[in-house]
Amino acid sequence: MLRSYLLASVALSPFLLASASAQEVFDLGEIIVSGSLSPVSKGKTGATVEVLETEDIAASDTSLVDRLDRLPGVSSSSNGGVGASTTLRIRGLSSRYVGVRIDGIDITDPSSTQTQFNFGGLLSSGIGRVEVLKGSQSALYGSEAIAGVINITSFTPEEAGFSGKSTFEAGSYGTTIASVSTGFRDDRGFAALTYGHIATDGFSSRTQDNADPAVIEDDGFRQSTLNATGEYALTDTLAVGMSLFMRDGTLDYDISRTNSAGTIESEEQGARVYTRLTYGGVENTFSYSYFDIDRLIDGSTFRGTRRSLSYLGTAQINASTVVNFGADYTEEDYRSGNIFATEENTSINTELLFSPTGAIDLSAALRYDDNSTFGGKTTGRLAGVWRPREDLAFRGVIGTGFRAPSLNERFGPFGANPDLTPEESISYEIGVEKTYANGFVKATLFQADIDNLIGYESSYTQVAGTSTSRGLELSGEYALSDTLNLFGNYTYTDATDEGGARLVRVPRHDLVLGVDSDFTDRLSGTIDVRYAADALPSAFAPADNKVGTYTVVGAGVSFDLTDTAQAYLRIENLFDEDYETSGGYNTPGRAAYIGLRADF
Repeated sequence: MLRSYLLASVALSPFLLASASAQEVFDLGEIIVSGSLSPVSKGKTGATVEVLETEDIAASDTSLVDRLDRLPGVSSSSNGGVGASTTLRIRGLSSRYVGVRIDGIDITDPSSTQTQFNFGGLLSSGIGRVEVLKGSQSALYGSEAIAGVINITSFTPEEAGFSGKSTFEAGSYGTTIASVSTGFRDDRGFAALTYGHIATDGFSSRTQDNADPAVIEDDGFRQSTLNATGEYALTDTLAVGMSLFMRDGTLDYDISRTNSAGTIESEEQGARVYTRLTYGGVENTFSYSYFDIDRLIDGSTFRGTRRSLSYLGTAQINASTVVNFGADYTEEDYRSGNIFATEENTSINTELLFSPTGAIDLSAALRYDDNSTFGGKTTGRLAGVWRPREDLAFRGVIGTGFRAPSLNERFGPFGANPDLTPEESISYEIGVEKTYANGFVKATLFQADIDNLIGYESSYTQVAGTSTSRGLELSGEYALSDTLNLFGNYTYTDATDEGGARLVRVPRHDLVLGVDSDFTDRLSGTIDVRYAADALPSAFAPADNKVGTYTVVGAGVSFDLTDTAQAYLRIENLFDEDYETSGGYNTPGRAAYIGLRADF
């Protein structure tokens, strides 16, 4: 069921994103995993969390980042097509400030220039749910969580017995995508497995290559992904579980204007095992996770490994009070050529969830991290939500965060600076949401301040003073009828360093507008427009770059062949807009994709 909606969401993706996260904001039964140390009802969290459910993800573009890109406060930039290096930004802050987890496994890359996740090869197939938690979250997640956290859950069967989904898609740039997910669930637990594969010829990534026909060459991408999850209740009080993530791919890229023969081969393996024991009124979860990434870039090897041992306890003190407490030990190491670097981090944390009245929910979190290089760091977060009426909610959050310099930033081989110190942050946000019988509107003011930001000139260096990203998020949805919906969101972002210079590749204005309709019981369609304006290129972009302002239109139609099978068509960049999100790198032109999706 992963892609028939795809067409109905090329554009609809923003709507689905927004509506999934805000339409039912007062449904206290919807559970949010990422907003606290233990799952909480959505209506009870003061944090801003956007949610994509299974049916919404099934309607997304080829890459998940293109879907996330349509959320309020989220933008991205890419060095080419699918698979190319891609940076996602939350409220103006890039991927190095964003924690990413799949089925509880931290998949940020310890061997990258900054410890971050490359969103370029993350497809939507096999994904069951995505939560985007915004704001400084180090009190919950430690380093690399200044901008927020993206928590991804792979396909999980929802029905008793065996069930599954399959998708096949083909389209522009010689692209074929296939995925199959299957699983089993009973009253004791579940098991699930997803396999996906993509092969695409792509297009030439570097714009400057277009001037020299001798070096124009398509930059293809091939990737296979495997996800597995399972949980089983041994007794009423003891359960065991596991998750597995494997991915390997090959990307062609242009090394330079005169050399288009670059290749990046990447292999990733991640695993997590856990046991959950309820004893003495406390739910105790013990887990061990492992992640390893090995990249071969034109003969040079970059390998990063992470091992984590964690404990989390949750105690329900009374009907209005929950206390969470835990500890974590993590080792990271990095190897490249004759460079080997390693560090350890030990943390303890606690969180209080308190509901003084039926209309107010508060949370307070505190964490202490002891890094083997930088010593101790304490972070905290306060959040609250007040619901004076069933259809109205006010939220507020203040949180502190930090980002320890990556092993690559400190030890190379690119621009190493062993004297770097951690970046520190504080973020604030306040928001209001009003729901109606046929829609909702939501507004959030936000600001994040980062001290001692790490920048790059000829080497990595500390930027003195405070860098700030502030702005406004607006989103809404309105049902004109039972078959016709309007949706949209707008984000204003002002991101600057201490001297007032704007941070690069961050659109000042980001607008999404769209409509989706059910034409008949079987035929549906969607169209949306994304307008991004006033972004600045980096200092390394060529003088003739096209970073700045662009308008992209997407459209799609879907037809239900049976109750469990759909055919779809989607068109991306309908009017063939010529634009760049990273200076000197092409973006896809007009592209069409057809596909089949089936549930079983």
